[in-house]
Amino acid sequence: MSDETTARPDGSTFTATAEQYLTFALDRELFAIPILAVQEIRGLEAVSRIPRSPDYVLGVMNLRGAVVPVIDLRARLSIERCERTPTTVVIVVRLASGAGADRVVGCMVDAVSDVAHIADSSVRPPPEACGRVAGQFLKGIVEVDGRLVLLVDLPRLIGDAARKAEQDAA
Repeated sequence: MSDETTARPDGSTFTATAEQYLTFALDRELFAIPILAVQEIRGLEAVSRIPRSPDYVLGVMNLRGAVVPVIDLRARLSIERCERTPTTVVIVVRLASGAGADRVVGCMVDAVSDVAHIADSSVRPPPEACGRVAGQFLKGIVEVDGRLVLLVDLPRLIGDAARKAEQDAA
């Protein structure tokens, strides 16, 4: 996180907090997650399917001895699935868990885009017309380099999915 002091037209100043976000593409739309949650970015590799898991849970992968659930963010966000391409990757994220141990989950996306500095003051709430997905999984919307970027609420997006995959794998 970085602080940026900005001058107002009246001569006063204010400090805006900016965080770094990793932007990624899903179906020509840009999404972003906090860079501090990203553990690593991996090429798409084989996963072991988990019987009777939700359709957005691709399965689990072995990450240096740890069993990590992998979810398809297109399916989780109700975006039509498409063919995987050479740019399809898995973003491995680490979320702090209230139970003490961090939760590690892989998120399959179409492509990783860039790292963006986003000031808290520039984030707007998602419009109500966006429906259930926006209210449930998005923290807000921001403009970056002339494009709208949807900020993902990671704990809400993958929290239930990770728990379900871990229970099914056990």
